[in-house]
Amino acid sequence: MEHLKSNHTRVNEFFLAAISPTWQSQIALFVVFLLAYAATIIGNTLIMLTVASDPQLRTPMYFLLGNLSFLDLCLSTVTAPRLLMDFLIEKRSIVFEACMAQLFFLHFVGASEMLLLNVMAYDRYVAICKPLHYPSIMNRHLCSWLVAASWTAGFIHSTVQTILTMRLPYCGPNQVDNYFCDVPPVIKLACTDIYIIELLMISNSGLITTCCFVILVTSYATILLRIQSPEGRRKALNVCASHLTVVTLFFAPCIFIYARPFCIFSVDKLVSVLYNVITPLLNPLIYTLRNKDVKMAMRKLRKKEVFSDGKLVM
Repeated sequence: MEHLKSNHTRVNEFFLAAISPTWQSQIALFVVFLLAYAATIIGNTLIMLTVASDPQLRTPMYFLLGNLSFLDLCLSTVTAPRLLMDFLIEKRSIVFEACMAQLFFLHFVGASEMLLLNVMAYDRYVAICKPLHYPSIMNRHLCSWLVAASWTAGFIHSTVQTILTMRLPYCGPNQVDNYFCDVPPVIKLACTDIYIIELLMISNSGLITTCCFVILVTSYATILLRIQSPEGRRKALNVCASHLTVVTLFFAPCIFIYARPFCIFSVDKLVSVLYNVITPLLNPLIYTLRNKDVKMAMRKLRKKEVFSDGKLVM
């Protein structure tokens, strides 16, 4: 054990909670989560390959969709493999450094995706409300800078969260009341007053999450209000509805977890499952696979892989 300057003995590992109390239900959930994770990997990888391989999809909107698929893939990979492993073992321990790394990448990818969704909303606003100026405004160069800015801001946000969490003294208990390491359940284990830290965390994660969600809803509402013709509004509503579905299901759990004082509720584990395992699967199911251009490009990609110069590729 390492001794801190405060004369406390630092905890070297944490023990994660189990989602289900019985072995039989653990196995059943393992199968369900494994299928969900496999579908997430296959669906999002297929979208990235499709966007990268089809010249007709080399537009700002599909460039952003490809980046969203990559972030969804990363988000699920931060927690899902560890969760699947914990279903099969009795001692669900994680060393302190690995816990902090999981926490860092969770907030890094999550914050980057929130900001990317705002960029995508801006892209749709320009495309629908200013179609004549769209090619000059949303060019590939600007999109690349906006994506890079989303990643950079996510990195800064996560670095602040992780440093604040790591600097707290942990001397026991070491039972994390969740199935992965996140800020709210981890800082509850600190053997010091965390009131100020909680306020900093809420102002960081909670305020950013809530503001991003409000901006997104406002942008889509503005799009619908700016369109006068019934036909145009119907098309815009069709586009925005799928976007808003993903946005709501992504942001609602985050707001519930991070925009309130860090008191622990029993429903937090269920909300965490929705945010980390189910939500990354929604992009291929709702956001992209409803798009006719993407489905057509996927058919072309499949034919290209199966046939080469008129011969079946083995």
